[in-house]
Formats: sequence, structure tokens, C-alpha cells
Amino acid sequence: MPKRVVAGIVTSDKMSKTRRVEIARLVKHPKYKKYIRRRTVCHVHDENNDSGVGDKVEIIESEPLSKLKRWRLVRVLEKSTAVDVVALRAARKNAEAEGLAAAHAGEPEAESTATDA
Repeated sequence: MPKRVVAGIVTSDKMSKTRRVEIARLVKHPKYKKYIRRRTVCHVHDENNDSGVGDKVEIIESEPLSKLKRWRLVRVLEKSTAVDVVALRAARKNAEAEGLAAAHAGEPEAESTATDA
């Protein structure tokens, strides 16, 4: 039987060489005939840590690699364009702090000369 190849979205990259990928699907409810969103969670082996959160990836079935990992990463179909707002704010705060420190370092004792006069 051929190995399944599916596409999904990376939802976690906190583990080394392992990614959590969600495969979304629509299922028709048997009684109400309304379509319901369902998802399948797969733990995927990513040897080179190529993918990140939000990336669309293609995965393939493989032999069991660990307790949860049964899939391997084939390729990254599309990189995420989402911006990490928290990281951006932290970087801006660090840049401002360094700028203030550099500005104060360039002014030797400016306050003491103003108080002496």
C-alpha cells in the first residue's frame, strides 16, 4: 500500500527536529447535514528544522520514529508571513534602551556642570 502524502499547517516548533502539524478537514454531520471543522494532529520529523509556526508543509507517512512521531517532512510548501508582535516589541524596547545608553555615554557629567553654575 502506498504511503499517504498530505499537507498541513505547523502549529508548534518548540521541539528539536519535531513539528506539530494540523491537517484541517470538513465532515458532514450525520443528522444535521451541517459541515463541521475537524483536525488531525500529526507529529512530524523535521531533520534540519526547516519549518516554523504557520508554515504550510507536505508530510509523508513513515515508520514509527518515537512514541508519537509517525510522519516525515517532505518539503515546506509556503512560509508563514505572520509577524510575532511580542518579539517585535521586545526588539524595539532593546533598541531604545541601547540608544539611550549610548546617548548617556556620550554626555560626560552634563548634569553636574549645570548644577554648579
